[in-house]
Amino acid sequence: MNSPIKVAIVILNWNGKKYLEQFLPALLGTTYPHHSIIIADNGSSDDSVAFLQTNYPSIRLIRFTENYGFAKGYNEALKQVEAEYYVLLNSDVEVKPGWLTP
Repeated sequence: MNSPIKVAIVILNWNGKKYLEQFLPALLGTTYPHHSIIIADNGSSDDSVAFLQTNYPSIRLIRFTENYGFAKGYNEALKQVEAEYYVLLNSDVEVKPGWLTP
């Protein structure tokens, strides 16, 4: 019997509290059963981290003390994530129900 495929949804955030507020609720509705959501904060100076810690304490948060930029930020985050598949999702993307299952 095949084991379920583990998928990590990784969002790189930099001063994107407004996007997290707007688009994270839809992402939390992901129905695929073997997924995890990880926010990698790229040294934000806005309230992103506090917002996540207060409103979404169950979401894994990786914090960087500096902004590594887009590519290095994701590369550094992925070194800390274990999964069979990775979805690198921009913070300003709204997902629809059932988006991950296929």
